[in-house]
Amino acid sequence: MREQGADRHVAVAAGDLTGRVLAEERVACEPDGYASDLALASSIWERINPGVGPLRHVGLGLPAPVVNNVVRSAAIFPGWEGVDAAEATAEVFDAPAQVENDANLGALAEHREGQARGHSAAVFVKIASGVGAGIIINNELFHGVDGTAGEIGHLTVDEQGPMCRCGSRGCLETYTSSEHLLRLLGSQLPGATFREVVVAAGEGNLAARRVIEDAGLRLGWALATVLNLLNPGVVILGGAAAQAGDLLLEPTRSGLRRHALDSVAETPIVASELGGRAGLVGAVHLAAERTDLVTS
Repeated sequence: MREQGADRHVAVAAGDLTGRVLAEERVACEPDGYASDLALASSIWERINPGVGPLRHVGLGLPAPVVNNVVRSAAIFPGWEGVDAAEATAEVFDAPAQVENDANLGALAEHREGQARGHSAAVFVKIASGVGAGIIINNELFHGVDGTAGEIGHLTVDEQGPMCRCGSRGCLETYTSSEHLLRLLGSQLPGATFREVVVAAGEGNLAARRVIEDAGLRLGWALATVLNLLNPGVVILGGAAAQAGDLLLEPTRSGLRRHALDSVAETPIVASELGGRAGLVGAVHLAAERTDLVTS
């Protein structure tokens, strides 16, 4: 599991065939390309390997659109573009590998053991250095034709807005990502982490509260479009957003009510039950569910 942005890290977990996590570790890193990331993941695996049997399958989550196991955008996830991530991962770990966008893995985890349990349709929105969504329809991940469904972060919410790393203007991500909020607060809270911004907002810092509220309103507007189209049973906010709780959830709900049809305007919007671990837990479930139990 590889993340980028202000909180760059590689996280690795070992799990069993039920999707239960047996061991896990997360290590901060600097961006240095896919080979370095996979080498770090392999070294972490050697440390946490519970030794209960051979590695049967690997689930890999990447914070970027993935088409046929390949990241197509250098702007969104440099160092991995053009690489067959499944093939490269299988070579390093000597086991079959399955690659997913990390928001899809968050949706899978929440559906299997989190806030989306019991819902046949759900949307998981990960807000960190980027913004993406994983979509569950009929109890399964929905990928679209090429595997890039759920790129909610690149919905245009203001065509005259700031340039986005995807090359468009005014994308939702440019208003709601954790990096955007930290930039806005650079002079008031220099060097702060997103968690520290949340703490400051909770303690009454008006600037911190305002930027979180503004981000929530924009997110709610975008979610209105998603809910009008898909009508899921629940929306789950994960990534850094899960740390903000009602500071983000309430303005998001307000923005949703302002722009959604009455029939979906009260759809529950909740914080991730799994927090920052959602993608990692989802990777374990993905690997478990794709493991072939019949060997020749």
